[in-house]
Amino acid sequence: MHRRIIVPGALTSAALLLAIPASAASHTPGAPGVGDPYYPAYGNGGYDVSHYDLRLKYQPATDELEGTATLLARTTQDLSRFNLDFLLDVSEVRVNGAKASFTASGEHELEITPRTPLAKGSSVTVVVRYRGVPSSQQAYGFTSWHRTPDGGVAANEPEAAWWWFPSNDHPLDKATYDVSVLVPDGSQAISNGTLQSTSSRLGWTRWNWRSAKPQATYLATLAVGKFDITTGRTEHGVPVLNAYSKDLGALAGAARASVERTGEVADWLTGYFGPYPYDALGGYVPNTTTGYALETQTRPYYSPRQFANGSNTSVVVHELAHQWYGDSVSVAGWKDIWINEGFARYAQWLWSEHEGEGTAQELADHVYASHPADDPFWTVRPGDPGPENQFHLAVYDRGALALQALRNEIGDEAFFTILKGWPSRYAHGNASVADFRRYAEEVSRQPLAALFDTWLLQPSKPDAPAARAASLATGRSAAVQPRSWKKIAATNGVHERGQGHGHGHDHE
Repeated sequence: MHRRIIVPGALTSAALLLAIPASAASHTPGAPGVGDPYYPAYGNGGYDVSHYDLRLKYQPATDELEGTATLLARTTQDLSRFNLDFLLDVSEVRVNGAKASFTASGEHELEITPRTPLAKGSSVTVVVRYRGVPSSQQAYGFTSWHRTPDGGVAANEPEAAWWWFPSNDHPLDKATYDVSVLVPDGSQAISNGTLQSTSSRLGWTRWNWRSAKPQATYLATLAVGKFDITTGRTEHGVPVLNAYSKDLGALAGAARASVERTGEVADWLTGYFGPYPYDALGGYVPNTTTGYALETQTRPYYSPRQFANGSNTSVVVHELAHQWYGDSVSVAGWKDIWINEGFARYAQWLWSEHEGEGTAQELADHVYASHPADDPFWTVRPGDPGPENQFHLAVYDRGALALQALRNEIGDEAFFTILKGWPSRYAHGNASVADFRRYAEEVSRQPLAALFDTWLLQPSKPDAPAARAASLATGRSAAVQPRSWKKIAATNGVHERGQGHGHGHDHE
């Protein structure tokens, strides 16, 4: 909290009023956080961003990034000051063309005080000039910038933006993006959306990317390095652009054999989730050492390690499922992570069935049977796991198990109507676990509070009667592993919390 200035007692209240312009008296600072209980300092209050224009220059040899970010926003209160989330060194901030004062505070706050206060409901243009070495910056003791031998990559959840552009860093504030990156000839710059153009001059090449649909800040990505790029189109005509580090060594074949199936997998998912929500598609595999993949919008990030044992289409299914469940419909708060992870895991189960390697029912039975009642797995509540368990295995596996229980309770017709209807109902917006329950009740015309409570919110294993009621096998035969089990489990990564507090998304 920022304390108000304490006024000397000698100053009368009347004199104090005279000292403040009448127009500014009602203006107050925007909150330093959006109000998410899992991450109180993430995002900011007082405004809503509609567009980010990022004009960047990056030198892979030194990891130096310089940029000018232009944010188009609208105020949601009378503002005397507002914050952005950012870590690099800022040289100048302008608000509506005029220089503004600024200071760094907290772990990742950039406090900006415009020359004149901003009225509620007004359009605001914020220009931030900055530079820095992202790999040298940490917040809360971790970094989300992955330095590679030939460049750098920004990809993590729930935070990655702080290392490369100033933002309102919470999924509630989505925006469109233009990302223009100048890199030395011979390097490539990969980001989200459509590659509008490239142009070379004096030893440098500019890559211009556009994300024309609303995008959450953690889903924006930047990767610079030496990449092989492939292009194509899905059966539905969506342009596909994939990028593979030239430094993948023995993993290169398996990476391509997986990610080159992106168009096929996306087309298959439309059968369950409805039309693909974006106008671009792809994936990229940089030469990073992390254990996770991430659903960066339109173009997921895959660690080389995902392909250590050969091709891995299951991870591609998972990350592409997120384009509907997580990217188009994003969490209202981070406690709603099941809306993302339970569904992306369930998509892997449906893919297993498609490949003839085990049905969703068999996989659900196996999850239930393979974790005894005293397994700490059951203490995690997927419907509100807490920040420390946000990416725990249970959010994925128990989360998908809950969906199978729902399917068996309401029947296939209602269940698959919900799977396809939900991304349409909340397209390019945000929603909560409670919103999903209400929607499922609306479609199925059944009360579902007890089922959601049993499978998502109780810190214990649902008992045998509950399992039988959900048509789950409880006998010894259910412990037999379906053929796809190891493949799906291999996509878990290590399910650790990244670097310190950073939640390396050990995302299928």
